[in-house]
Amino acid sequence: MTDRPLTLMAVHAHPDDEATGTGGVLARYAAEGIRTVLVTCTDGGCGDGPGGVKPGDPGHDPAVVALMRRQELEASCDVLKVSDLEMLDYADSGMIGWPSNDAPGSFWQTPVEVGAARLAELMRHYRPDVVVTYDENGFYGHPDHIQAHRITMAALEMTGLTPKVYWTTMPRSMMQRFGETMREFQGDMPEPDPAEAAAIAEIGLPDDEITTWVDTTAFSGQKFDALAAHASQGENIFFLKMGKERFGELMGMETFVRVKDATGATVPENDLFAGLR
Repeated sequence: MTDRPLTLMAVHAHPDDEATGTGGVLARYAAEGIRTVLVTCTDGGCGDGPGGVKPGDPGHDPAVVALMRRQELEASCDVLKVSDLEMLDYADSGMIGWPSNDAPGSFWQTPVEVGAARLAELMRHYRPDVVVTYDENGFYGHPDHIQAHRITMAALEMTGLTPKVYWTTMPRSMMQRFGETMREFQGDMPEPDPAEAAAIAEIGLPDDEITTWVDTTAFSGQKFDALAAHASQGENIFFLKMGKERFGELMGMETFVRVKDATGATVPENDLFAGLR
């Protein structure tokens, strides 16, 4: 037996990702007395700047954006009661195909073994019982999400630690509900072209391939407030438009695929810490 608390480590790419995919579990497990460690890999400098100025437009200063987004991230962590925030502070690589993908010092250009070595140090320090990150496609193909996945899996190999490991995902049934809700709140939204629609249809997994369904409905208000803390990116956060009640109905379940486990806990499961307590 040990006095070390059970520990969840979530590895995310940008400020605000922690709230979108794992805000519910971070809040829930913090409330249960579990240590929650958030590792944010980039500075978010490719986000919207003050006044909504877009990356690449005159007046967009990544350094100013990064500072603003760090303050928002700290506010989000306060809302979610995150125990420990660690920032790797790599430069945001931007969306796929942006010139910033190729910028020296960007997360996408950082050798995997370099980023993994830094993350491995944090894993050795915190010794997480559960690690959460993205799948090999970064859920939807964002370069920084893919890189976060790569360094997480490499860091686990470097350390030899054996936590339960999960990738965030979404059941296709929920993706369908999201699509319907987006059309409801954005009635003038154009229909995607066939290629885009096909790509969207491939996001997430069939419901029966989801291993882990965690009910975080009781913490959906915190999750909403954590997203709202990222006010500078509000234009890009669709979920804020639906209000807290509807948000809770739609976002009260967080889902994952378990990819590493030494506990033998049966799946499907409803707790990331099944078999550990």
